[in-house]
Amino acid sequence: MFPRKRVLVTGGSGFLGSHLCARLLHEGHEVLCVDNFFSGSRANVEELMDDRRFELIRHDVTFPLFVEVDEIYNLACPASPVHYQHDPVQTIKTCVHGAINMLGLAKRLGVRIFQASTSEVYGDPEVHPQTEDYRGCVSPIGVRSCYDEGKRCAEALFFAYRRQHGLPVKVGRIFNTYGPRMLPHDGRVVSNFIMQALRNEPVTIYGDGTQTRSFCYVDDLVECMIRLMASPEDFTGPVNMGNPSEFTMLELAETIIELAGSRSGVIFHPLPEDDPRQRRPDISLARKALGWEPAVPLREGLKRTIAYFEEALKRA
Repeated sequence: MFPRKRVLVTGGSGFLGSHLCARLLHEGHEVLCVDNFFSGSRANVEELMDDRRFELIRHDVTFPLFVEVDEIYNLACPASPVHYQHDPVQTIKTCVHGAINMLGLAKRLGVRIFQASTSEVYGDPEVHPQTEDYRGCVSPIGVRSCYDEGKRCAEALFFAYRRQHGLPVKVGRIFNTYGPRMLPHDGRVVSNFIMQALRNEPVTIYGDGTQTRSFCYVDDLVECMIRLMASPEDFTGPVNMGNPSEFTMLELAETIIELAGSRSGVIFHPLPEDDPRQRRPDISLARKALGWEPAVPLREGLKRTIAYFEEALKRA
């Protein structure tokens, strides 16, 4: 049994954060969940509220936070295009000011800090699959740049603190993740397709359906984060975190329609600006350094996610 720690999770009431909080509690730790509820929800952590080891604070990470903890997971930032493009200036502030504030806290306390980076740092990649040494193909002025460049700057800050202050940092580049507690209308492809299929509405594909993504079930992703945080101090990452199995948007749509027992058809719309044509992680480093690879196949993960959305629709 690991010694009990007091762990700070920023963005802890969001999709990923709430699953991480639950996992940390299950391992016996105390969890301080911090969120401003822009894209997170109290409902995501409601079942954790009765645990005396869990504490929820409403706070925006663009402002300093003064707490005492043993580890920090910095997940605070809207991750879907609908949310991060709604207020692009605030998205950049969350990425940059939030990173500065959490790094400052980690430096004061002398504790490890994990940064939830993203596959978006690779932009619309010119190499496939993407390895951690690929520097990306990102537009600094496009509609997605508030998130893409914000996360790239956050990575730069983490490694600057590492070099200048010897701070024990961990950086994980998260690829498309899905599962229960995704927001139904967050603009992400899995939740969009599932909601349309369950309502027997046309499933909307942007582009011709040949563009690809790789989808990692949330439990697998959280396991990778936990392993990276527990890795030796000199192993900082960045580490690709995702499922290397690649699917076209049309394949995903057809699979969801089948699993949902839907009568939906498929319709096509123009591809949004700067939308990547392909995205697949090379996870060789995660396999070698962390002994990790995804365990949940796409069909199984989609079944669990569809069941969650079915229940959510019944409650609506």
